[in-house]
Amino acid sequence: MTEHLGPLELVGDRWVIGDPKREGGSCLVLTAGGMEHHKSGVPEPQLVIPWSRFMDMRVNATTRAWLATRTMGVLQAVSGTGPQVGGRSACSVSGLLRHPYEYWSLNYTHHQRPYTQPHIFWVGHLFRKTVEAKAARRLGDPEWLGNAVAKLATARPVYGLSSNRRASEVIEALGL
Repeated sequence: MTEHLGPLELVGDRWVIGDPKREGGSCLVLTAGGMEHHKSGVPEPQLVIPWSRFMDMRVNATTRAWLATRTMGVLQAVSGTGPQVGGRSACSVSGLLRHPYEYWSLNYTHHQRPYTQPHIFWVGHLFRKTVEAKAARRLGDPEWLGNAVAKLATARPVYGLSSNRRASEVIEALGL
């Protein structure tokens, strides 16, 4: 079984976004009840968001850890080239929550290993499409998510106009 898809990694029997082992870092743990924000060295979660609150979810990631530094954020802002791909929020999960309605964003720590562009593509689409289908609770099911990761880790993304359609087809085949 594949144990990671970009920043999403199987740690023990739980799926985690980000590196839970990096000193001073943070990660997001996917549980049956929702998404938990954890800081390194702190035993209890800093925040728990139930799956029922998610209306939209985006997973942002960079291919290399150094791209998610404050320095890269400043360089990206100064250069004014293209959409932001660097800085502290380059490794984050964000979206819209309900009851009460609010925008949220949580940063996670990049792993030492690089993430591939196809893995970044698929993890982003997996989370977005699963929440759009009103099946966010599936992200807390380790078996379902493990099957999804196994299928998507080797799938070739189709970039461009058909990328959303292709992502939807692959993700719907997982059985939302």
